Amino acid sequence: MIPNQHNAGAGSHQPAVFRMAVLDTDLDHILPSSVLPPFWAKLVVGSVAIVCFARSYDGDFVFDDSEAIVNNKDLQAETPLGDLWHHDFWGSRLSSNTSHKSYRPLTVLTFRINYYLSGGFHPVGFHVVNILLHSGISVLMVDVFSVLFGGLQYTSKGRRLHLAPRASLLAALLFAVHPVHTECVAGVVGRADLLCALFFLLSFLGYCKAFRESNKEGAHSSTFWVLLSIFLGAVAMLCKEQGITVLSCKLIEVAVLHTTALPGKGLLSSMCGFQSHPVHLHSSQLEGETKWECVPKFYNQTSKMGLNAVFDILVIGKFNVLEIVQKVLHKDKSLENLGMLRNGGLLFRMTLLTSGGAGMLYVRWRIMGTGPPAFTEVDNPASFADSMLVRAVNYNYYYSLNAWLLLCPWWLCFDWSMGCIPLIKSISDWRVIALAALWFCLIGLICQALCSEDGHKRRILTLGLGFLVIPFLPASNLFFRVGFVVAERVLYLPSVGYCVLLTFGFGALSKHTKKKKLIAAVVLGILFINTLRCVLRSGEWRSEEQLFRSALSVCPLNAKVHYNIGKNLADKGNQTAAIRYYREAVRLNPKYVHAMNNLGNILKERNELQEAEELLSLAVQIQPDFAAAWMNLGIVQNSLKRFEAAEQSYRTAIKHRRKYPDCYYNLGRLYADLNRHVDALNAWRNATVLKPEHSLAWNNMIILLDNTGNLAQAEAVGREALELIPNDHSLMFSLANVLGKSQKYKESEALFLKAIKANPNAASYHGNLAVLYHRWGHLDLAKKHYEISLQLDPTASGTKENYGLLRRKLELMQKKAV
Repeated sequence: MIPNQHNAGAGSHQPAVFRMAVLDTDLDHILPSSVLPPFWAKLVVGSVAIVCFARSYDGDFVFDDSEAIVNNKDLQAETPLGDLWHHDFWGSRLSSNTSHKSYRPLTVLTFRINYYLSGGFHPVGFHVVNILLHSGISVLMVDVFSVLFGGLQYTSKGRRLHLAPRASLLAALLFAVHPVHTECVAGVVGRADLLCALFFLLSFLGYCKAFRESNKEGAHSSTFWVLLSIFLGAVAMLCKEQGITVLSCKLIEVAVLHTTALPGKGLLSSMCGFQSHPVHLHSSQLEGETKWECVPKFYNQTSKMGLNAVFDILVIGKFNVLEIVQKVLHKDKSLENLGMLRNGGLLFRMTLLTSGGAGMLYVRWRIMGTGPPAFTEVDNPASFADSMLVRAVNYNYYYSLNAWLLLCPWWLCFDWSMGCIPLIKSISDWRVIALAALWFCLIGLICQALCSEDGHKRRILTLGLGFLVIPFLPASNLFFRVGFVVAERVLYLPSVGYCVLLTFGFGALSKHTKKKKLIAAVVLGILFINTLRCVLRSGEWRSEEQLFRSALSVCPLNAKVHYNIGKNLADKGNQTAAIRYYREAVRLNPKYVHAMNNLGNILKERNELQEAEELLSLAVQIQPDFAAAWMNLGIVQNSLKRFEAAEQSYRTAIKHRRKYPDCYYNLGRLYADLNRHVDALNAWRNATVLKPEHSLAWNNMIILLDNTGNLAQAEAVGREALELIPNDHSLMFSLANVLGKSQKYKESEALFLKAIKANPNAASYHGNLAVLYHRWGHLDLAKKHYEISLQLDPTASGTKENYGLLRRKLELMQKKAV
């Protein structure tokens, strides 16, 4: 059993259990003395977490869900499981230059299992799993907070003591009901963050078990738990990249070398320790270097470590930065006997963690293949600023916004890019106050974590800051450019640190004020308001329309918000309203090529061809490799009878996207209009090779071959198409026409009837079947289907003419019979 890990201060000799009881006593007015035992506390936390987000269980697939799930072929059974290890989160090959480089194969695997168990893309199953995951993580947080607040103490039977039940319960409740988690829980793609957090916390708790004494297993048991912790950290990283921070933050050193005038390294370095026990350097550690050089070198090594290492160094190793700095300043020779570095077990564990983290980072980098993804200025405008000062100021402002989302999560938005947060370009901008306030608070907390005489206070503040800062580092722009400005999903793990600091703050307030009922009311009010906000926000995530419109009040300057509302309206057929939102998106961001492309498409369908051509031409001028815009420009130019320009546009689209079946289809239509039949057939054949289920390309080939008298070839193509797409009634209809002309009446009839069964209200199907019966001599059946066809479409001139011929023929037959 590890004895008294957490002494209060230099002159304090009170036992750890007493010191842990102080915080719980301070919270007694909020949570009664008859606090729930661990099992019931976890049951309450899990239930509250489910209540907060249960409203999203029957929501649709929204926003990024479409690309990551509905359009991701990696979820379908025909895709080999091995492909998941070579594809990114969105189903693209990692080696591709266009890949997002988000390597999360285990998350995609859970989506695939969901797809299999649900029997398709039914969102309820996906949402239920997310809600249960958040509930399970919230339950796990009771144990995590118990360690953070109460430390590690075990009974003689190896059972960990739950030394801070009130503090851990309150912090877990604050975590369970935090509204900033809605994106992770209600958005299905947020499962990456949930799974990452789950294995991150399991890795942390597993590492804690390495310090449980066992007479039977001893050091072997400790090594096993450390290795298991490293394995769970690797699993967390395969769910989302952020998981690596439980083991290693080694990339900080690389980032600091390339990034100046930015915060980060100093903050981490100042978080490395606070225990009041004396720590000494071994004399052999000082050979060839001065005492002043030793401390920065140790900071540098600590800054490479993740949360497990920080916990080990600060809590188990009892490293006290303040005490060592004081000894260095006073040239205290006792520094030469720094006991922590003489601890072989600690050095062994640090070696394992560092090696494991570095190995995973190396493997991860090799898998990425072509380096980091390429983001555009609209994704993260601050990272493209020429001035280093502008970049630094705006990055820090983004940090302050993230902090505000944790403190006051009322203004939430699915996307914070594209003008939502204008750049700070001058020091006179009033928003500079926000980042000044952030660093004022952080520096105050760091000073308390370093300088307080209360070892218990130092430990909790430092671990709280560690959980707040370290998991956030991959999203901080310090190591590499990220593809967003602010993202609520990346705050899922950092919110653990926020809950630690907030709970400790409530305890401190209770200790130093007599208005304990007021504090209790504030705490209960926060829990209630956050629960209500979670319920409301979960409702907004149930459909894209509600989600996108909810963002208008938060980010009215965000072009992507207007774009997504316009796209949603266009999908529902409301083109007039969609045009209004697309125009606003282009006004807010004159280089928004996707909005131009979609607006040009709608104008093309409304026959406003001149403006459509102008918009699409501007889009490809801004982004010359925008294949979809080139194809749509070709369609418009084709409609304007500018055939050479249209062909050139199609060819340019194919140059930028070689596997583009829709573009080959449209190119084939152009060639057909120009009577270049061989070229048209070749283009459509290319479309079907790239996309075998391309029904329109197959149909056009059959019809062109039929119209040019190549009935045998048309029949062969039709049969080939139906083998690939057996339930396509339009293909049945086209092949039936060919078979009828070839006088294969029985087979033609069967296909016509099958097509009519699949689509009974198609007037042409009944009309052409009537023509078949007319030729075949089944005049009564012909009359029946002519009449059905005319009922469905009274304006069909060809059917009217054929029906008139049949009636005259029947009248003549009646006269002859008389």
